[in-house]
Amino acid sequence: MNEPRGDLRPPSLNADEPATLLAFLRYLRDAVAAKAAGVPDEAARTPGVPSGTSLLGLVKHLTRTELNWFVWAYEGADVPLLDDGEPPLPGETAADIVAGYRAAAARSDAIAAACPDLDRPGARSLRETPPPSMRWLLVHMIEETARHAGHADILRERLDGSVGR
Repeated sequence: MNEPRGDLRPPSLNADEPATLLAFLRYLRDAVAAKAAGVPDEAARTPGVPSGTSLLGLVKHLTRTELNWFVWAYEGADVPLLDDGEPPLPGETAADIVAGYRAAAARSDAIAAACPDLDRPGARSLRETPPPSMRWLLVHMIEETARHAGHADILRERLDGSVGR
């Protein structure tokens, strides 16, 4: 397994709101991806708590959540809505799932960067509400990713004792 990363601090920048929101979201995404790095596939897919949550399951959930909110809902792309609760499938490796997460994050970042106004609503919503603004979406994804980064911290520590962001 990898050497512990240590405790990395949040981004330190004095920028406009879009840059600040994206910097914090990227910081949290990197923390989640780092928690899955170097963990053998079998260990990463093994549930670490009675609810059945695994490290790879969290990463796959976040991947699909990014794609559903940014691509399907905000951008309005003609793509299927993904099941964000689908567990890792046989044959999906940790490297594949983390690479998919990084690709989804890059696509989400491109959609966010192309948005000229954080107040602009998306094409549709995943909820029974009007489409949310890009500001809401970025804050929601920061919250969602931060919550699951904490879960990933615990799961990784249970696997091999690794701690830190």
